[in-house]
Amino acid sequence: MNIVRTKIVATIGPSWSSKSMIEKMIIAGMNVVRINMSHYNSDFNLPLIIKQIRKASKNQNKSIAILMDLPGPKIRTANKDVLAIKRSNEYTLGAEADIPINTQLKYNKIRDNAKVKIDDGKLSFKVVKKISASKIRIKALNSGKIYTRKGVNISGLDIGLPSISKQDLKYVKLAAELDLDWIALSFVQSKSDREPIDKLFKRLKKNIPLIAKIEKPEAVENIDSIIESYDGILIARGDLGVEMPTEQVPIAQKNIIRRCRHFGKPVVVATQMLESMIDNLVPTRAEASDVANAIYDGTDAVMLSGESAVGAHPVEAVKTMNKIIETVENDDNNYDLRIEDDNFGDVDNTDAITLAAYSIAKKSNAKAIITFSVSGRTTRRMARERAPVQIVGLSPKIDTTRRMQLYWGVNSCYSNEDAQNAQEMVKIACTVVKNKKLVEPGDSVVISAGVPFGSAGTTNLLRLAEIIANKDLT
Repeated sequence: MNIVRTKIVATIGPSWSSKSMIEKMIIAGMNVVRINMSHYNSDFNLPLIIKQIRKASKNQNKSIAILMDLPGPKIRTANKDVLAIKRSNEYTLGAEADIPINTQLKYNKIRDNAKVKIDDGKLSFKVVKKISASKIRIKALNSGKIYTRKGVNISGLDIGLPSISKQDLKYVKLAAELDLDWIALSFVQSKSDREPIDKLFKRLKKNIPLIAKIEKPEAVENIDSIIESYDGILIARGDLGVEMPTEQVPIAQKNIIRRCRHFGKPVVVATQMLESMIDNLVPTRAEASDVANAIYDGTDAVMLSGESAVGAHPVEAVKTMNKIIETVENDDNNYDLRIEDDNFGDVDNTDAITLAAYSIAKKSNAKAIITFSVSGRTTRRMARERAPVQIVGLSPKIDTTRRMQLYWGVNSCYSNEDAQNAQEMVKIACTVVKNKKLVEPGDSVVISAGVPFGSAGTTNLLRLAEIIANKDLT
């Protein structure tokens, strides 16, 4: 059985929002649905979409996570119609200008030779002069078209906007009400940027794992403290490539993936991965290589943005991504993600158990490693090891089951059966993987859990079991 271990995040949009299309995306290989709140409007019935995703997931008997991506202090174009830009022509930029934006900025302290880039740098301008405190004149350096809601980056200007806006907090509250699985914060620069959301969670008595989007050079500089403080990382290469020299982005990407692996945190590589498939049925060879390189580097997940949200071929884009993943992961000569001689620092029981499970699975030729986990930490820690066999994450909590879909190599399964002892734990584990046809009679499996059962952070038990036909265990 071919098992695809690197996960696929697909952005939902006008191209697919019906239950039937969602099911097609799941069948194609999607693991996580991304909702980009930068494009959220009244026409997008979010509660209905969430309901459809959950129903489609149930129909396909596959856990699917939902990720809400917050806008953050993002400056975007606010034109209703497409604007045609001609090289060397001059335009005004402001809340009310030739090129309107969604935010009232103050240009009093804008530096000389400042640059403006729109739509991930597809259009570039240089600042000619300040017209007023809220408007500047810019000169186009190339021709093109400006569409609405495209990102605007202004170098040489401190925009002075908070990292978490009031609108972001409203969306976080909505995510809590709808029981979403992950939240991504835009333009994170330090570990403290999450504090307003943590305070809100405390009031709501709710907790949703937070992903830090890396889009600024400051975030790259503070990457270790950010990784430690957040539950996951998303490398948003579009804005990052505008904010720092383009040639430095691949180096930053590799380093961030490596540091996430060290800390055992999931990492997503995003932006323009199969961009040409917005219009075309097949990607460019360069795009296929880009996706492949991220997988070779050990990313937990790769993401589709416009390719799936507004593209003409969303299902084909997921299928293509899935095929690239499968091909790379079957490249035995080059795809080796085992971390050798890593300095773990302090090793706790969970670390020791997962390392032992990896070793036993390898030496016993086991077909799967099964983790019982309430919080998902043990399963996430096992994913860090990049085990050569499938990882089956069992949890009595449905939200944990869904969240584990972002972890590399994890097939997450919900199990509400309560094990009272080790014998029952082994029975439940073997029954689940056998019923889901993840293993066959005669296969051995490695099982990790904690005693007392059902308590988070207690992983301290390891078992080796054999699957027997018409029975649950040996």
